[in-house]
This record gives sequence, C-alpha cells and structure tokens, in this order.
Amino acid sequence: MYTQKVINIFKNPKNAGGLHGANATSKVTDNSCGDIIKLYLKINEDGIIEEAKFKTFGCTASIASSSMLCDMVKGLSIEEAEEITGNDILDELGGLPAEKVHCCELADEALHLAIDDYFKRLEKEQRKLEEN
Repeated sequence: MYTQKVINIFKNPKNAGGLHGANATSKVTDNSCGDIIKLYLKINEDGIIEEAKFKTFGCTASIASSSMLCDMVKGLSIEEAEEITGNDILDELGGLPAEKVHCCELADEALHLAIDDYFKRLEKEQRKLEEN
C-alpha cells in the first residue's frame, strides 16, 4: 500500500504547524474526500522561500504530500517553486496508491495558491506605498 518513506513522513511530519511571520498562505479542500491543506510560506525580499509549514486535515497521503512539498520548496526561488508539479511530489514520495495520487495534486494546488497570495500581498503593499 504505502511506501516506508510515506509512512515515516506521516508518523513524523517535520513541517507540521503554523508559521509565525508567513507572508504567503493558502487553504485548499478536496471536495471528493474532504481533505484540507493549509500552507504557510515565508518568502524573503529576494524571492527565496525561507520556510514552509502546513496544517492538514486528511489521510496519510495528504499529510505526507504536504510535508514533502514543504521540504521541496525550502531554499527555492518563487520561480523554481512554481515549476513543481503534483508528479514531482509523487516522485519524491516514492509513489502512492493510485486512489491517493490526488493528494499530491492538492498539495501542488496549495503551493500555487500561496504563491498567488504572496504576489497579491506585494501588490497591495506597493499600492499603499504609492498612495503615501
């Protein structure tokens, strides 16, 4: 069923929890299974993801996918992180049962929505600066 790597990540998700100072967040829900992923990113002025954390309500695969995604994006530029796909997460996990592959896609969606949130926040800050 699950690889040993997936089980180990599930049992010890080192990226679980909120993130003080996060400047990019997202929340996604898979309506078919009810899994929810909240993703928190801390991106520095140079566009590098310094930290990534998650809170997931879901199955083993969702928790492992969320944690793996956080490991994968730390230290990447926003542009590099945008290139990550659900298949990349799946490969890093060493595979999942076919009926659980959608969990990697959910984590990928959370990442891209968090990056969108980051750019919206930057835009809002820029408008405030221009108004003053």
